[in-house]
Amino acid sequence: MTKLEEEVGRILREKGLTLSLAESCTGGLITHRLTNIPGSSDYIERSVVVYSNRSKIEMLNVPERVIERYGAVSEEVAKAMAQGIRVMAGASLGLSITGIAGPTGGSTEKPVGTVFIALGSADDTVCNNFRFSGNREEIKYKSSEKALEILCQYLTGDTKKGQGASECGVTNAE
Repeated sequence: MTKLEEEVGRILREKGLTLSLAESCTGGLITHRLTNIPGSSDYIERSVVVYSNRSKIEMLNVPERVIERYGAVSEEVAKAMAQGIRVMAGASLGLSITGIAGPTGGSTEKPVGTVFIALGSADDTVCNNFRFSGNREEIKYKSSEKALEILCQYLTGDTKKGQGASECGVTNAE
């Protein structure tokens, strides 16, 4: 069985694309998984962990008013993060993730496990919202897995969002 991160790397390399990442709730886990693959420097341009609002504003040019209006865990901020890292790095794609891994920090509107994952290119930025269950480590892992699935689906043109990454030749177990 091929690991999802291996398949993503293979496709990025084949297509000559570069990726930069902006991670908040996963704390670098997606980058860790991608850079465990030998040769990942061929397609990983850079990665930042932007945990605080200040870091999102200063490093990625996320407008402060967007964070104030929608909150750091929102579609609007995730999209701004994805484009911010893509533009800053001069990469083909920018992948961002922001969420609430818990066990604290949740609310009625945004409970623990709420995660926004955005993928930006020069043409468009798409964002998906998820609610994962489990403890902090489980939410972080599930979030990283879903981010890699979204990236793989984008790279393969698979529009069956949320149905796993079978079109990428990967059948990772939950």
